[in-house]
Amino acid sequence: MTPMRASAKSPGDRFSEAAPQAGRHPLLLALLASASIAGLAMLLPAPAGAAPLPREKPASLIAAEAMSRLEERRVTTTRVLPSTDIGDLVDARSGQPAAPAAPSGEVYSSFASPPLPRPAPAERPVVVAAAPMQLVAAPPASSQATSSQPVLSPSAVRPGAVAKDLFGAMRAPAPLAARSIGSYAKGCLAGATALAVDGPAWQVMRLSRNRNWGHPQLVDMLQRLANDAPALGWNGLLVGDLAQPRGGPMTSGHASHQIGLDADIWLTPMPDRTLSREERESMSAVSMLKGSSELPGADRGVDPAKWSDARARLIRRAAQDPRVSRIFVHPGIKQALCRFETGERGWLRKVRPWWGHHYHFHVRIACPDGSVGCKDQDAPPPGDGCGQELAWWLSDEPWVPKRPKKTDKPAVPAKKKQLTLAALPQACTEVLVAR
Repeated sequence: MTPMRASAKSPGDRFSEAAPQAGRHPLLLALLASASIAGLAMLLPAPAGAAPLPREKPASLIAAEAMSRLEERRVTTTRVLPSTDIGDLVDARSGQPAAPAAPSGEVYSSFASPPLPRPAPAERPVVVAAAPMQLVAAPPASSQATSSQPVLSPSAVRPGAVAKDLFGAMRAPAPLAARSIGSYAKGCLAGATALAVDGPAWQVMRLSRNRNWGHPQLVDMLQRLANDAPALGWNGLLVGDLAQPRGGPMTSGHASHQIGLDADIWLTPMPDRTLSREERESMSAVSMLKGSSELPGADRGVDPAKWSDARARLIRRAAQDPRVSRIFVHPGIKQALCRFETGERGWLRKVRPWWGHHYHFHVRIACPDGSVGCKDQDAPPPGDGCGQELAWWLSDEPWVPKRPKKTDKPAVPAKKKQLTLAALPQACTEVLVAR
């Protein structure tokens, strides 16, 4: 017997519909009865040893499975959103802001942006919108950040937006694979790690800035240096700025420190007690110099009453880490280091004289493996840097202001140009909006 198709009516259904005709056609009644008995036989268990009859799935089961597959396809484009989770929804086809969000807890099935890759690609399109910048409040982030993480609306992430305003507002890192993007003074940081504010041999200063974030390689380097410090005659590190949670230009201070590979270490030793939060905000680092470097004929060397060999050993140990590419210090400190080293001098090549840096030294590590789009500096010039180059830095020329030329009109100070989001690598937009 040809098996019934799941979409056909059962024998019982056909019998019920044909019953009114049975009285007039006895033969038809007999045939319908036989068909009903045959249909019932298919539903009864088969005798032992008999091969089962081939059957198709009931229509109800087929319909249920079809609905299940449809539901699975629908769920893949569905998000359950809190009432504030509307900041980065973009129509995947048009690139324009998506439809208004559903009320809190309701299902929203419009064209939500796809999940961010891990790690972010090197290049992503910038979301462009003409509306003014808006920050939409988000639920508090479960991180070491001190306040809730704002969510940037698509209108905020426009190429002309001031980058420091956007990155300075971020309170938590981008939940992406660790990656330094761009150059030290023009980039951002994905997957940042926070240096704990207190460690066995370090304490973080200026906690209100929330700048104790860096690439995991930088954090590891600082922890290793801190652990080595007591054996060098240095009690422990007072750590200044690393980077913001997502790197990028800072709201104040540094031009660098943007990709999580820079850190400032004070030349003031860590005390034997844990500093209070108030002390970390108000305590000042101590300059190592004899006096101002901007006076004509000034002695720009270190003050022997403040400087010590323990400081020199600490800087040398930092420079000996193979990950470290440069250390910036005041030229007077570079001079003291040149005089200190009587053995192998290769590490001095990494120590570079620069303006400022007389109360701390600035450690910079090279681009870590896996940081696609990270741009290293060129290697320092050959040699220990203790010759003519250092002599120039210790002269008046870099420090003493030149007398302005007399002109009819006073010079108008040039307005500092703000770094915009368009000036950063495109991947920094992905870092900015990731959550």
